[in-house]
Amino acid sequence: MPALPVPDIREYSVENLRRYTTAGAGRWITAHVLQYWWFLLLLVLTAVINNAAYGTVPLFIGRGFDLVSRHGWSTPDLARIALVVALAAVTQGVTGLLRNFSVEFLAHKIERDAREEMYTALLGKSQSFHAAQRTGDIMARATNDMRALNLLFSPGLMLIIDSSLALLIPLAMILMIDIALWPVPILFTALLAITVHNYNRRLKPLSIAQRNEFGAMNAVLADAIGGIEVVKSAVQERYELDRFTGRARAFRDYFVRQGAVQALYWPMLAFALCWAAALFHGLWLWRAGTISLGEVVSFMGLFATFRFTTFISIFSFNLVQLGLASADRIIALIRPSPGMDQNPRGRRARIRGKVELREASFSFALPEHGDPPVLQDVSFTIEPGETVAIVGRTGSGKSTLTRLVNRIFEVSSGSVLIDGVDVREWDLESLRGQISTIEQDVFLFSLSIRDNIAFGRPDASEAEIIAAAQQAQAHEFIMSFREGYDTMIGERGVTLSGGQKQRLAIARAFLTDPRILILDDSTSAIDSRTEDEIQQAMDRIAARRTTILITHRLSQIRRADRIVLLHRGRILDTGPHEELLQRSEDYRRIFAHACVGCRESF
Repeated sequence: MPALPVPDIREYSVENLRRYTTAGAGRWITAHVLQYWWFLLLLVLTAVINNAAYGTVPLFIGRGFDLVSRHGWSTPDLARIALVVALAAVTQGVTGLLRNFSVEFLAHKIERDAREEMYTALLGKSQSFHAAQRTGDIMARATNDMRALNLLFSPGLMLIIDSSLALLIPLAMILMIDIALWPVPILFTALLAITVHNYNRRLKPLSIAQRNEFGAMNAVLADAIGGIEVVKSAVQERYELDRFTGRARAFRDYFVRQGAVQALYWPMLAFALCWAAALFHGLWLWRAGTISLGEVVSFMGLFATFRFTTFISIFSFNLVQLGLASADRIIALIRPSPGMDQNPRGRRARIRGKVELREASFSFALPEHGDPPVLQDVSFTIEPGETVAIVGRTGSGKSTLTRLVNRIFEVSSGSVLIDGVDVREWDLESLRGQISTIEQDVFLFSLSIRDNIAFGRPDASEAEIIAAAQQAQAHEFIMSFREGYDTMIGERGVTLSGGQKQRLAIARAFLTDPRILILDDSTSAIDSRTEDEIQQAMDRIAARRTTILITHRLSQIRRADRIVLLHRGRILDTGPHEELLQRSEDYRRIFAHACVGCRESF
């Protein structure tokens, strides 16, 4: 039974964005080209005129030979032939400029559209999709593969059109001279077609493997740079160098194999032999009185234009194969994949804050793989304005559970409801726009401090940004920088301490004024005094919204209205702190472990 097509669903989309078929590289490229069909038409038209003008030159040079070889030729007749040759040269120059302009415009337009299409598609992919990708490989597709797609058109497409016309137009002109001259050109054309077909057949798998190997090499480089602190701390520079060198050598080997295929490309030898045969055949026909000497000159001049087609075919088809391989890699990211729908017609309303999980289960792997689910039949309810702490050992599924609430992950079975409505029936933008998550591993963009705080609300005023920073106890350290709120943050916030990054993330969450606040060990890198100050601000904010708390800090656990105890993806117990201490042995063990060195007692 054939596989059903994957529905084109995505978490994010741009209104009126043109979508192209992703059934294959050829059809995808054709769909892009047809959007700018007038430039393609201009390209073909100017290429036809250009090659016709180029073929006119040897044709009229031959007529000039015939003219001067006759008695009684006149200078005006020769001048007219020279004028035609000059006009042909001018025409060739003008149409060449128009051809180059049209193909460059076409190439850059398609590259721009493909970039936007790929970036929009990536923004719309699910978190599960992104978790399976390697950043370096995606960057290789967004840069080098996009560049290869551009080169497919300019000069690849232009050279293929030019070389094809440089073969077909001279063939037609040779027929105009005398049909008896056709045998050798036809033989050469057949040999060239067979060789090019065989060349492309052998080159295609090498091109695909080469682009994939480049992506793998780029991924290794990105891993090493992203984890450079770990590499240096573990003194593993040699290991990373060997790993990268291995990939670089594999990438080089594909170039060597590609060069071997090109070395066996023998049409230039075939052209030389056929050119000699054409000369013999033309002179033989002249000696037999079938054609004139000028027609022999025209014939050999037209046959010589085949050399361009023969020589450039290696280069042009190499660019085309690399471009097609790159297009395959690009559309692999664009192609619809299983995920969640943005549901733009879904519910858009102000969230009151009721959260309900009904027998919710989640697994990263497919059930047939045999891996146990991360969450199994989880059911509980959080009332609006309630603060609930999720407690459990590492790996019990606490963070995964919170990601079901804002629909970063989709439940495998069961349901998650916000205000009594399944999250799948909410407009995804409206849902996530009213839920803020502060995680232990804070991500900051390579932007200014101001832009990072206002990331969720780009229209926020300066006063609102400062107020959010003050609530998060971040204003003081921000103002200690020379540029204040305009201070640029290094990639992933490497120029800040862990506590500073967490306070900026808290300020970012405060500014969005969420209806549901998720705190995933959000104060782990903050000292106790600063935590107390931030906690007071959080208490004021939490009083007006639903708060889901993941923490190992006893002070925060005891602030919760209710605690949910997770173990291996299942709920063991729920209730207030004091009740769980009395009736749950598992909770007492977790609490006792967290309480080592503190003054708490049971």
